[in-house]
Amino acid sequence: MRLVIARCSVDYIGRLTAHLPMATRLLLVKADGSVSIHADDRAYKPLNWMSPPCSLKEDLTDGAGTWTVTNKAGEQLIVTIEAVEHDYSQELGVDPGLQKDGVEAELQRLLALHVETFGPGWSLVRREYPTAIGPVDLLCRDAAGAVVAVEIKRRGEIDGVEQLTRYLELLNRDPLLAPVKGVFAAQEIKPQARVLALDRGIDCVTVDYAVLKGTDDPSARLF
Repeated sequence: MRLVIARCSVDYIGRLTAHLPMATRLLLVKADGSVSIHADDRAYKPLNWMSPPCSLKEDLTDGAGTWTVTNKAGEQLIVTIEAVEHDYSQELGVDPGLQKDGVEAELQRLLALHVETFGPGWSLVRREYPTAIGPVDLLCRDAAGAVVAVEIKRRGEIDGVEQLTRYLELLNRDPLLAPVKGVFAAQEIKPQARVLALDRGIDCVTVDYAVLKGTDDPSARLF
């Protein structure tokens, strides 16, 4: 992990173009080759980034110059550095990964077995589909064959929607998968999370753990 604090501007050149004017920012270079640009807000979401596989070419003189990050599609992230204030590297080693609690892990397993819960004709591509920023709980195809990323939570809150949003932004950069839709599935979804999800084009599905386990028969309920 390399952390660089620098006064810089950033230009993304690819299918779209984007420009960040000169300011002091955090440049994060991970061992997997990814490069991301962060401001001192927005929690964990970068201002811009390049996912691996990509290459980083540095052309600096006395701390000033450019970083050119290029991915396999030829897209580039050009960081023009005016001054470097801090440059630190640290080996983090292998991370054991996020451990879901028992209910979330079981929900994921059951929904993978009963993916038709999301709709008739759905099929499972893979559980724990790997990405550069973490695994997607379920990658599926709907009845029309479209790719759908499913994030599963016991309790659906705003941070879960943000997590799925980051996965979708990354997956939709892959021409072999795009366009990728999103589904946010949970036993309970908070109203604020539902509003945010719908605003971002993400479908929300409330799942019944007991029904999935086969321990509850809805037809036998009085209410």
